[in-house]
Amino acid sequence: MGIVLTILLALQMLSALGMIGLILVQHGKGADMGAAFGSGGSGSLFGASGSANFLSRTTAVLAAVFFASTLALAYFGSARPTSTGSVLENAAVGVPALPAGAEKVVDVPAPVASGAAQIPGK
Repeated sequence: MGIVLTILLALQMLSALGMIGLILVQHGKGADMGAAFGSGGSGSLFGASGSANFLSRTTAVLAAVFFASTLALAYFGSARPTSTGSVLENAAVGVPALPAGAEKVVDVPAPVASGAAQIPGK
């Protein structure tokens, strides 16, 4: 189960970093208006309209991968153990019981009367 969680976490982190990079590379809708008036921003790596299709589709795929890995991590993170009972009941299984007639004695140290530290035996 630990390997699956590690793979899901790595997939989520890689898709998040990929989305961040792709979103920063894309230009906004207002950038086309500036290019129409001679701003010179129309020349790009993928051409005038090809970049919007490729980058937006890749961003959508990475967003779907990120969403699916987030849901899977949330599912595995909220999975309950299959044992019944509370945590305290499960922890008390390994504690030996007191024999019949024995009483539980708790040793509580006496409080220090003054502010000075007392040395035992003196």
